[in-house]
Amino acid sequence: MNDQEFGFETNAIRNQLERTQYLEHSVPLFLTSSFIFEDAEDMRASFADEKDRNIYSRYSNPNTNEFIGKVCQMEGAESGFAFASGMAAVYSTLAALLNSGDHIVSAGSVFGATHSLFVNYFPKWGIETTYFDINKPETIESCIKPNTKILFAESPTNPAIDIIDLELLGAIAKKHNLILIIDNCFATPYLQHPLKWGAHLVIHSATKLMDGQGRVLGGITVGEAELIQKIYLFSRLTGPSLSPFNAWVLSKSLETLAIRLDRHCENAMKVAEFLEQHPNVNKVKYPFLKSHPQYAIAQKQMKLGGNIVAFEIKGGLEAGRAFLDKIKLCSLSPNLGDTRTIVTHPASTTHSKLSVEERLAVSITDGLVRVSVGLETVNDVIADLEQALS
Repeated sequence: MNDQEFGFETNAIRNQLERTQYLEHSVPLFLTSSFIFEDAEDMRASFADEKDRNIYSRYSNPNTNEFIGKVCQMEGAESGFAFASGMAAVYSTLAALLNSGDHIVSAGSVFGATHSLFVNYFPKWGIETTYFDINKPETIESCIKPNTKILFAESPTNPAIDIIDLELLGAIAKKHNLILIIDNCFATPYLQHPLKWGAHLVIHSATKLMDGQGRVLGGITVGEAELIQKIYLFSRLTGPSLSPFNAWVLSKSLETLAIRLDRHCENAMKVAEFLEQHPNVNKVKYPFLKSHPQYAIAQKQMKLGGNIVAFEIKGGLEAGRAFLDKIKLCSLSPNLGDTRTIVTHPASTTHSKLSVEERLAVSITDGLVRVSVGLETVNDVIADLEQALS
């Protein structure tokens, strides 16, 4: 049997490097900063001809190579590069592909740090961004300019859990010759494949569900080999690469991604259904709830609904803060994708520096709460949410 005949879980577990002379069952750590050469010609060829071998761990190491290979196989990508964090992946990917004078069209709802890059730093280098309304996809093409180079989006979005039609984005990118980049962090390659719908590159914060246990930082970009080569050359020089140890941890984590996501999604659905019936909740956003405004799109492009639930608590800002103060079992943290359930109130924490108008523009109301549903006994999570809402 070849790899194409194996299932997702089998490839995640059995897709590994060749064993060393010790015939280890589990891939070992390669904690070395550099590698040696057999002779002068081997060394010359490795540098002169970009020989396919490990030279220096800033840009190539057996552990990072294995992690990249696994994610490429999961996403159906030609190539990839691994980074020290999700934001290192976002920044390096965009910086490698953009020049002064280029333009980005982005979904209006993106991770706060990504938004800061777009509005606070890229303009210093002559790169501008136009946001489109995720609830008005028909307006996307009106945002495109002659100098637009990249179309960027997250789906599901952070933190309001809106769903963007990836097939539509793929068609627009093809029509206007744009590079479509999708942040697939919330879905992971187990639940969604943006490349299938026309994306050229896919970015992950591996810190989240890929690790899944709050242990290490990491990021990765995978996609078309020609684009990845540009990202590789930029990152080889600037040094935002993933450490071998973190790559080893993340590669092992991918072996349990499918089974963890199955339980995450099962728990999240039960939490969403509970919240939808609670008298102190105005509305709930979860991709696989039929009440979600983009339910049909989620059904089309996602295997399951993910582990993130967003809901609006009655009473606004103060009610949101009071809710956090009453939480006992769940964790209060800006992170997500952990085995432990985490709750966050964006309006008073992660997005507190935005004006009310800016928050509302990306569906963040004063009472919005984001729950990253973990792997605990789901009735215990629901009981904690219940007592905090009462």
